[in-house]
Amino acid sequence: MPVDSFRWLPRSIAGFYQAMQVPEPDGIPWTPLSKPVSECTFALVTSAGLYVRSEQEPFDLDRERREPTWGDPTYREIPADATPERIGAAHLHLNTEDLETDFNIVLPIDRLRELAAEGEIGGLASHHYSFMGYQENDVAWRDQYGPAVAQRMVEEQVDAALLTPA
Repeated sequence: MPVDSFRWLPRSIAGFYQAMQVPEPDGIPWTPLSKPVSECTFALVTSAGLYVRSEQEPFDLDRERREPTWGDPTYREIPADATPERIGAAHLHLNTEDLETDFNIVLPIDRLRELAAEGEIGGLASHHYSFMGYQENDVAWRDQYGPAVAQRMVEEQVDAALLTPA
């Protein structure tokens, strides 16, 4: 089934993005696991623009509406004990209604809890991370926020990160 990533945008903005030239990546960074998956602690990272309602600011959609090539480069920490009613979603490229009903669609915390309970993975980190996808070569994301999340995962002794793009 084809996915229309631009369905929720005004046609003028969707056309702008569809015509944009995207550079090829220089390569894919990869670090092999140093222990079996059944002993690894996992963190989740999504680009769905999730945030914790009443505790965190949503991602900045107003600025993105004013500046369509800008995306909020910041991130939100999502606690491992988060429940669907606590999670909101702020993203202009997605219909967030389903995500707000069950955030496991883009941040499968419950599924990883099940894998941990079955001994398939070692466990879950106490925090997971959400970005607002669609960063157009943003140096703040690359130089500040991405490394900050990586450092947080190092501090939590995360062995593997599962990326769940929206």
